[in-house]
Amino acid sequence: MFTKLNPLAKEFFPSSYSHNQNNGQLSPNYFPAADKLPGNDNYPNNRRRRNNYNQGRRRLNGRSFKAQREDSIRRTVYVSDIDQHVTEERLAALFSSCGQVNDCRICGDPHSVLRFAFVEFADEYGARAALNLGGTMLGYYPVRVLPSKTAILPVNPTFLPRSEDEREMCARTVYCTNIDKKVSQTEVKNFFESACGGEVTRLRLLGDHVHSTRIAFVEFELAESAITALSCSGMLLGTQPIRVSPSKTPVRPRVARPTLH
Repeated sequence: MFTKLNPLAKEFFPSSYSHNQNNGQLSPNYFPAADKLPGNDNYPNNRRRRNNYNQGRRRLNGRSFKAQREDSIRRTVYVSDIDQHVTEERLAALFSSCGQVNDCRICGDPHSVLRFAFVEFADEYGARAALNLGGTMLGYYPVRVLPSKTAILPVNPTFLPRSEDEREMCARTVYCTNIDKKVSQTEVKNFFESACGGEVTRLRLLGDHVHSTRIAFVEFELAESAITALSCSGMLLGTQPIRVSPSKTPVRPRVARPTLH
């Protein structure tokens, strides 16, 4: 059973993650480089051939991605009306009676009864069986279970904790979204230290020119401060109400780039 939803567990890797390197087989998405195709050096229409090949490869990759996504959707259910005290571990344990749970994500304000989740199974049979759990009491409320219209976006395995130390770091880290772009890193740090009464040991503030808000990973000295930080969801930071949830990834120190001589 699920004693802990360990992100390093095999079931947390996306289904597209390939282990074929171990047995020498090629991944379904493997394509040789266009300039390595046989006979390329002997034809004057080389560039046209490469362009046609690349276009065909993109179409094939697009179809492959769409097929994988549709398969993932068929294996996923949407769960709503989740009690605020229900954890991903507990939710996954409930649905594990229907089949192997690949992933479980609870979304929404942790203080609202209207939280929802996506549960992905290893096969479609598990997802169909899970529909029968609609109306099951979980905490103080009966959950609603419907077929999902979207797939769970997999966590990049390279970002997941790689050691016991990094798993401990995750326990002290929160993931914060909807941060006002005008708010500085110092202001984010001061906000959480003031609201949670604990020292922020590491903070990564991220954003781009496309999205109107930014995100942050905030690591505290103590796990208790990170738990307190979850209650900051909905509080104003700048002009925006932030959303705070437990982090699945640690904040790794930045690697200094070697200087060129």
